[in-house]
Amino acid sequence: MTLTFLGTGTSFGVPVIGCSCPNCTSADPRDRRTRHGALLGLEGGNLLIDTPPELRLQLLACGIDRVDVVWYTHLHADHVHGIDDVRIFSTRGRDAVPTYVPEEMEDELTGRFPYIFDDRVKVPRGTTRPRLALRSYKEGVPRQVLGVEVIPFRVPHGPEDAFGFRAAGLGYVTDAKRLPGPAREVLRGVEVLVLNALWLGSPHPTHFNVEEAVEAALEIGAERTYLTHLTHKVGYRELVEWLPEGIRPAYDGLVVEVG
Repeated sequence: MTLTFLGTGTSFGVPVIGCSCPNCTSADPRDRRTRHGALLGLEGGNLLIDTPPELRLQLLACGIDRVDVVWYTHLHADHVHGIDDVRIFSTRGRDAVPTYVPEEMEDELTGRFPYIFDDRVKVPRGTTRPRLALRSYKEGVPRQVLGVEVIPFRVPHGPEDAFGFRAAGLGYVTDAKRLPGPAREVLRGVEVLVLNALWLGSPHPTHFNVEEAVEAALEIGAERTYLTHLTHKVGYRELVEWLPEGIRPAYDGLVVEVG
């Protein structure tokens, strides 16, 4: 299994519009972070995690020309609003793209994008729209996806929850404030762990900061942990120097082998 980090930034991205801080003006390409997205290369195909606004640019930058399944962690705009970029994968003479969403969020997704999910909405002849085959998932109920068992679990994310998952030796969590007991049980024994982390210092009400993410990572005890969903308040080199062994910041385009 390969994990490609398509985007490792928060909803603002890095650089932030109108900001001239050291990280927004950094010459290090690892400090340029588009909105969150990732891709799992599995034996049965490619699983796309979320559809951020820069999805088209991310797929081009990473040389990815195939998406077989989409998996949504939650429905915040920075994780969803590149959904139309999946259209190319359903217009090349193939079936609709299977798209997994938490059961409790299914109505919100279909209501937000009726031109995709409502068959009563007709597009003009000669035009196209994404064809996505919606499938739901529930916490703790494994789903077989592209030949691998994916186990979703709930994580608190402010007023709404988000979902992490485990796929073989990978544990993946974005947009979480803590890891509840059921999540920790699912993550027990993972080889590679991905956690969100905003910045060093003050806590945030809906996300881990770096210190909280490190504490959670050490408790899980994965061989390798990668931090994502980073803001412009922390640079790649600064994090590399600060983080303990076995924990590293991810960056856009990073490819990690799992197993």
